[in-house]
Amino acid sequence: MENGFFFEAIIYLAAAVICVPIAKKFGLSSILGYLFAGVIIGPYVLGLIGQEGQDIMHFAEFGVVMMLFLIGLELEPYKFWRMRRFIVGMGGLQVVLTTSVLFAACLLVLQWEWRASLAISLALTLSSTAIVMQTLKEKGLTKTSMGRSSFAVLLFQDIAVIPILAILPLLADGNVQQAGIKHSLLSDMSGYWQTLVVFGAIAAVYFAGRFLFVPLLKIVAKTRLQELFTASALLLVMAVSYLMQIVGLSPALGAFLAGVVLANSEFRHELEGDIAPFKGLLLGLFFIGVGASINFTIIIADPAFTLVFCTIFNIIKFFVLIIIGKVYKKSADQNVLFAFALSQAGEFGFVILGFANQLNLIDTGLSNQMMAVIALSMVGTPFLLLINEKWIDPYFGVKERQPKHKYDTFEENEQNEVVIAGFGNFGSTIVRLLKTNGIAATVLDMDSDRVESLRKMGFKVYYGDASRVELLHAAGCENAKIFIAAIDNPRINFEVVERVRKHFPHLKILARARNRSDAFDLVDMGIKNFYRENLYSAVHLGIDALVELGHRRYTATRQGQRFIKYDEQSIFRLAEKRHDKTAFLMTAKEEIEMQEQLLRNDLYVQLGAQDHAWESADIRKEETGGSGQ
Repeated sequence: MENGFFFEAIIYLAAAVICVPIAKKFGLSSILGYLFAGVIIGPYVLGLIGQEGQDIMHFAEFGVVMMLFLIGLELEPYKFWRMRRFIVGMGGLQVVLTTSVLFAACLLVLQWEWRASLAISLALTLSSTAIVMQTLKEKGLTKTSMGRSSFAVLLFQDIAVIPILAILPLLADGNVQQAGIKHSLLSDMSGYWQTLVVFGAIAAVYFAGRFLFVPLLKIVAKTRLQELFTASALLLVMAVSYLMQIVGLSPALGAFLAGVVLANSEFRHELEGDIAPFKGLLLGLFFIGVGASINFTIIIADPAFTLVFCTIFNIIKFFVLIIIGKVYKKSADQNVLFAFALSQAGEFGFVILGFANQLNLIDTGLSNQMMAVIALSMVGTPFLLLINEKWIDPYFGVKERQPKHKYDTFEENEQNEVVIAGFGNFGSTIVRLLKTNGIAATVLDMDSDRVESLRKMGFKVYYGDASRVELLHAAGCENAKIFIAAIDNPRINFEVVERVRKHFPHLKILARARNRSDAFDLVDMGIKNFYRENLYSAVHLGIDALVELGHRRYTATRQGQRFIKYDEQSIFRLAEKRHDKTAFLMTAKEEIEMQEQLLRNDLYVQLGAQDHAWESADIRKEETGGSGQ
């Protein structure tokens, strides 16, 4: 019986469910698990999927589109504008330098025809947005100096796909129609009209996002049907992607622009929540498809050429990126990580090579070899990052600049009672408060640029990954009394808390939580001391609002403190019911009513003369006989 869509889908999903947990068990990236799953079930190993799986691959490629839409949602227009120097500067420099060096190598060393050399160089210049961004997210590096630079370069590369695809037909002497190219709306137009249509499509995305989709989402939101809102989110991404496709542009770029346009809308977080599950699943299928696409027949036919070319190409791109990092004054460890992360080819390379092959710029045999090189380089990226993390990064970076006092080599006599992981805005406030009260703390942070800056300001901050048990030992966790988990990324923060609980059970853990959901996760882990960012700032604002409305400062502050106390107590009761939606809602309603009643009762318990003890104005009135003059 011929295998159908459902059989192919079952194979893809089963391979993911089996291989990814195994990869995570060995401390590898989930991307490696997906890639190996693709290799195993692919046509050259078990042969469970073949050409019939192309339909699923087309479907899975939509995961890359959704990922860029979500990236756009997180990047508000003003932030995008602030990053323009890095996007154009770093991204443009990388594309030009890499293309030039690869073009010269292919033309002069391999003596390929110049059109083929240029097409191959342009294809290999582009890195994998899917692999790099997913890896940065998993490792909690998106907000580091290296993460921001990687995003800027990747974004420029995605934008560069448009002019690259526009240049290739010119290399084919305009013989586009006879080359068997799939027609787009621009195929038969002059260059002038093509440019107008491109800008018109981008403008259409902007105005449709502002004046069509936002009003539409408001109407859908009023129906209170979650599934309809999810359908609307998918419609938005698909419609924009289709518009970009019919004018011959990158669907992923269109989705990114739509995300940027909607980044300031009130539906930003709702769209993010609805799209994220689809994005994660489809990206996983995409990585499986990349693993399955590795043509081992071509590699075996000439393994020396394929492996040597792939290695040299990665080395060239690595050193180009190192140079760019030096130009932009990156610290050594951030620069090496930046170069390793972007040294591979990417998914758009397949598109450019296929397009060039249809234009007869590259013969089919060479095109297939280059596609094998791209797939191999993508598979190798997680390994390179793992090698960097285990054997290169510990000996580079901030430590390199201070040989006499390495930042993650702790002083023998420095055994502080407090160890803090994370020195962002949250952690730095804690350290300053402790320091002013004569309490020293050992601080760990993963951003080497920030570590270097803070040490120049007089803070004792050490560079290192707080999830590494050996680093926690070196930081003095065995003799400390308190461990404060204050890392920005909640997932990394939870991982650190788990390691500390397992290896240092005597430590009292005080953990940062962004919201109630994070607090529930910490309760599940057995943590009793958690501190929600939005709770305390919101209560502080509420206290000031009460004072402005005529309440006494002492009364308002006391009510705020009691509100925090009751709300924190309710977290433990709600955590038990959070997996049962009906029970959770009923319990939440009861808790709110009980808190309001307790606060009303407290308000009348101790009203007396001492209730205005904090009010200097009231004290002055008493001293002057109540005249206030």
